[in-house]
Amino acid sequence: MRMINRPADPPARPGLDGRAEAPRVRAVARPWTGGAAPPGVRGRLARPLVLLAAFVCAACGLVYELELVAVGQTLLGDSVTQTSLVLSVMVFAMGVGSLLAKRLARRPATAFALVECGLALTGGLSVLALYSCWAWLDGHRTAAAGLTGTTFLIGVLIGAEIPLLMTLVQRIRREHAGRAVADLFAADYVGALIGGLAFPFLLLPALGPAAGALATGAVNAVAGAAVVLWLFREEPPPRARLLLWAGCGLVLAVLACAAAFTGAIERAARQALYGAQVRLAVPGRDQEIVLAGGPGTTAPLELFVGGRLAVCGPDEYRDSEALVHPALAGTPNGRVLVLGGGGPAVREVLRHSAVREVVVVEPDAALTALVRRDPALAALTGHAYDDPRVRVVHAEPIAWLRRTGRPRFDVIVSDLPVPHGDTGRAAHSQEFFGLAAGRLAPGGRLAVRGGAVARGLWTAEAGLRADGLRTVAYQAPPGAPPSCPHTPAAAPRPAFLLAARSQPVLSLGRDAPPPRALTTDGLRESAARLAARRPARLPAPYRLLG
Repeated sequence: MRMINRPADPPARPGLDGRAEAPRVRAVARPWTGGAAPPGVRGRLARPLVLLAAFVCAACGLVYELELVAVGQTLLGDSVTQTSLVLSVMVFAMGVGSLLAKRLARRPATAFALVECGLALTGGLSVLALYSCWAWLDGHRTAAAGLTGTTFLIGVLIGAEIPLLMTLVQRIRREHAGRAVADLFAADYVGALIGGLAFPFLLLPALGPAAGALATGAVNAVAGAAVVLWLFREEPPPRARLLLWAGCGLVLAVLACAAAFTGAIERAARQALYGAQVRLAVPGRDQEIVLAGGPGTTAPLELFVGGRLAVCGPDEYRDSEALVHPALAGTPNGRVLVLGGGGPAVREVLRHSAVREVVVVEPDAALTALVRRDPALAALTGHAYDDPRVRVVHAEPIAWLRRTGRPRFDVIVSDLPVPHGDTGRAAHSQEFFGLAAGRLAPGGRLAVRGGAVARGLWTAEAGLRADGLRTVAYQAPPGAPPSCPHTPAAAPRPAFLLAARSQPVLSLGRDAPPPRALTTDGLRESAARLAARRPARLPAPYRLLG
């Protein structure tokens, strides 16, 4: 059989071959009617209200993220690690949530309402839950695991928001995907900006972390779930719609109950942490300040800053005397600068009759106010802040030292906390010591807390020496067993560093009463022991940029 090739028919030409031209179909944008907002007021408001929901939810999501970062730094310290952990886990979880949202696209309004209720409940209760884990369970490890798990769950829920909102926007009015994405992301990013600004300037100062998270959860539930349920109420069946409204109301009720009992929960957690003798707790600038024990109780006076024991009333004189008296033994010592501290160091400075002026630079005004108004704490510090020779400045020490036109001082006492992980390293950095050395008058001395005899002590000494100062490390003599229950029985004796342009010599001044815990011979013997333990090569000093 032969194959016969027939020529193809010529293309049809309208009007010439009698064939009718196929009509062209023009795409017309139409509102989606399967569960979207019906015509009328809700139809006109549907798109703006969905974008408003995206705006509010983005603001709430960023507040949750910042809350977790702040709580992680407060409870666990090591700010760089906690910030990196929260941000990396959050972004990863958002990707997981976006993938999971594909399975929820058939009923986007119902799924979005459920996501927002879950996010409001999880984010709103996150601070109280983490604080409770830290207080009642195994402290650091449990809080770290809880922080990671909470961050992941919140991230998954936040990640599911954008795909569901995109589906809702497209179902209201079909349009080019690029335009819909642009509108949605614009609302999302602006909302994140507002949330990021509201957290440090409004929520945290006015409400605190726990109440701020609860208020954010309530806003999240109302703006996210209720608005969508009102706009898209045709999507879920009547029974499901009733259950969704009931769930939203239950979330708000739970958040309201948690807000009502926040004070009781915090008090119980503090007693679990600090014992039953807690007398006062005030929010500081970056951390909570707790005062426990003292007169009228059976426990010794203890001051906690950021969950760590800062002052043990019966024993603090040992460290305060060791920090201050060797530095003020030389001459001159008329003008003294004290950086940080809760008052005991200032008390020891004022014991020296030659001191004419003391400037105290304390970053936390709440701590200064507490020292002044609490009778037991004021008595412990010898009412140092009421002395006319003392002037208190509330500022960051490193920022205050950088200002030009500041006078020079005969003695500078750095009573700032010893670094814990990455927290507090700036006060032991080479830049900080260089700024402090620049404020020393000729013949001036700089005293620094060095902490335990470990790498941190030698790192601080390396920073002082890198700025051209000569140093001597020393310790206070051992004393009686610790009087405060929160001081470990086997806690190592802290070390101190005295620095000057010329080699400093350890001694005690004659213009002050003899210290209770120090002798010149004891100081010099401890310096000899530490000199024998000093590494042949000091470690690299801390620097602000690593």
